[in-house]
Amino acid sequence: MQRRVVITECAAITPIGHTRKEILHHLVNGISGVGKLREDGLLTAHIHSGVFGAVDYPIEYDFKRRDRKTMGPVAYYACQVAREIFDKAGLDPDFITSGRLGVAFGSTHGSPSVQRQIYKEFFSESKSNLQSVGAVDYLKSMVHTTAVNITKMFGITGRVLSSSTACTTSSQSIGFGYEMIKFGVQDAMLCGGADEYDTTTVAVFDNLLACSTRFNDTPHLTPRPFDTRRDGLVVGEGAGAVLLEEYEAARKRGANILGEIIGFSCSNNGGDLILPNIDGISRTIRIGLDDARISADDVDFVSAHATATKMGDVIEAQAIGSIYGDGPAVTGLKSYMGHTMGSCGAIETVLTLFMMAEGIIAPTLNLDQVDDRCRMIRHVRQIEETDIRIASVQNFAFGGVNTCLFLKRFE
Repeated sequence: MQRRVVITECAAITPIGHTRKEILHHLVNGISGVGKLREDGLLTAHIHSGVFGAVDYPIEYDFKRRDRKTMGPVAYYACQVAREIFDKAGLDPDFITSGRLGVAFGSTHGSPSVQRQIYKEFFSESKSNLQSVGAVDYLKSMVHTTAVNITKMFGITGRVLSSSTACTTSSQSIGFGYEMIKFGVQDAMLCGGADEYDTTTVAVFDNLLACSTRFNDTPHLTPRPFDTRRDGLVVGEGAGAVLLEEYEAARKRGANILGEIIGFSCSNNGGDLILPNIDGISRTIRIGLDDARISADDVDFVSAHATATKMGDVIEAQAIGSIYGDGPAVTGLKSYMGHTMGSCGAIETVLTLFMMAEGIIAPTLNLDQVDDRCRMIRHVRQIEETDIRIASVQNFAFGGVNTCLFLKRFE
């Protein structure tokens, strides 16, 4: 028997704020969180892109020493949003450690800043430098560092899933957590993703000619999803998380229900590892609609992946148009904060929940002139006051991985 899955808490650390009030202020007033790339010596000098979506959240390890000693910045962000959720959720401490609560949390590549320091010491001519590599540095840098640091900090003994599929990392985490509860494997799941700032991440996408470079002197004007002047993505950082619970248990304990997850899909293009694929994206949307048992006409809002790359936006717009036509409102939320990598799906889910609760839809920032090849969908160009009953959060990743989440306003 399939069970209903509801969202009872959420938290995010983003380039447009940490609190709900801060984030909504940016969305309502069209304020960008993109700024200049931090200086990083010779590495920065060789990068063409000069913009980044950085969080204004100091890394202050006010956790117990036994917890913080295995955390790099990425695990800190993850544990911080997890702590915020558990502080607000009101879960029984015995339930948290009972094995009925699991964690689905990931990042793109662990902590790149810690990894870079390790490699720097390994390739140093001085063998004595290897002594500076700490015994816990691997625990800080490993790809599943976010998930296991959360389990350690809160004594969680349930299922642990740690997706690492680049841009679909946290949307997969939410989807897999939804399935864990839906099919009775767990009663609750903490799901999300995080990624930290490191210049090497920018360098990778810059080397692929995928980064924005035209607006280095005016960072707030990029990225520009679906716009004729878009010139690439803006790398960002952050963390996002949601607490999922089985509906009856959440209702019984009097939890504050923010929304319901009614569908999830994940599939692969089965071909090129970089280029987007309209058939793969369209198939993923259809599978998600089937899982949610709704029709395309039921969807009010689509949070598009919309990275502002030349072909990515065109292919996504065509896929949305082929299934939804110009029915649902479409916003590219990365226009406010850049591409927060492994955390983007969770952050965009949190922002969608905020808009759903407020009865608004934020516009795509910097969308001055819609590309003719993207005109087949209903772009949100200014703030709209409207009810969102059902929303879709779409994310697509290198490797041909596509995900689609369907959220329903709780009634």
